[in-house]
Amino acid sequence: MNKPLVAIWDTVGLGIVIEFPTGVLITNQTGGTACLHPKMEGVYVPFANYYKEASKEFLSPEIALIDYFKSAKYKGSGAIKGIDLEDVAIINEILTQFRLHKMITIDLEKLQESHEAWIYIKIRPDSDLGILNGFSEHVSKGVLTWSNSD
Repeated sequence: MNKPLVAIWDTVGLGIVIEFPTGVLITNQTGGTACLHPKMEGVYVPFANYYKEASKEFLSPEIALIDYFKSAKYKGSGAIKGIDLEDVAIINEILTQFRLHKMITIDLEKLQESHEAWIYIKIRPDSDLGILNGFSEHVSKGVLTWSNSD
């Protein structure tokens, strides 16, 4: 029997797919103009997305990530052949700006499998963010995901 599938390509902002045996697959449209549809079994958690009512302003790491993958290096091609250490440094800078660096680290063993809007990560649920509770023995891997730039 096929597992149920949740497509999150209409979501706005940054999120993670926590790899977890839920029986449900999560997919997103990723990879820039390649329009890939990778899947991971787990739970999708949006976070670090803020809306300022007074100024009608949306703040999210997603904005900087989209800008980066649309810039001169990739030009929207999606980095479908993997990301490199330069990309990791830029992504880490963005994560640090939003105080996510203590919870999320890029999985350096999966750089070749990572691409725009689908970056393999390691998760520290015991971080001081208080977003994930009760996962400490179960969660260690996932994917950082956001809207595709195509």
